[in-house]
Amino acid sequence: MKVAILFSGGKDSTIALYEAKKDGHEICCLVSVLPKNPESYMFHYPNVELTVLQARAMGLKIITRESKGEKEKELKDLEAVLGDAKKKEGIEGVVVGTVESVYQSSRVDKVCKKLGLKMISPLWHKEPEELWRSIIHHGFKVMIIAVACEGLDQSWLGKVIDKGSLDQLLIKSRKHRFHPCGEGGEFETLVIDGPIFQKRIEIKNANPVWEYNSGFYVIEKAELKEK
Repeated sequence: MKVAILFSGGKDSTIALYEAKKDGHEICCLVSVLPKNPESYMFHYPNVELTVLQARAMGLKIITRESKGEKEKELKDLEAVLGDAKKKEGIEGVVVGTVESVYQSSRVDKVCKKLGLKMISPLWHKEPEELWRSIIHHGFKVMIIAVACEGLDQSWLGKVIDKGSLDQLLIKSRKHRFHPCGEGGEFETLVIDGPIFQKRIEIKNANPVWEYNSGFYVIEKAELKEK
């Protein structure tokens, strides 16, 4: 099936892309909504502009659309950008990386049905620890770029998750009762390398911004490097 990937740059949408390729789908393009509101209910906010660089790293087309990120109204922006992808690339389906979020999944599905597209969710209800270990096993480099929950402090910003830090993350998620995959917005990620990347992303300049009990890893400069 000819598909677009609803792409945030984080681990879930990237792994969904990886799984869609393995399943034999034709990846026509990435689709990214760029919210101006850090409190967007639907879309990833931290460093989302780097999706364009990630698309280049993977050798894929990307279609983007800015959004004010207003609750429910932002679905109009999603509808517009998916409609654009259908018109330009002839897509028949949309691949999403949702694991457990009924809020996001139900709304994307509604937009897809309106446009006559099929929603494909390869990660739906995957066991979180199993999903994480698969990500690391296959060689994806996942960086934490935002945290917003008890148990994760400033030291996690900019950390690339390996087997050791994953074990720490899982322990903290059990102790502080947050979702191990960050499904409730407890943390956000950025994928900087992996088996579907033709080039890796190197962070040249970044600064952690921390306020009270949450923060962002603000990436000011990033470049593509040969692998």
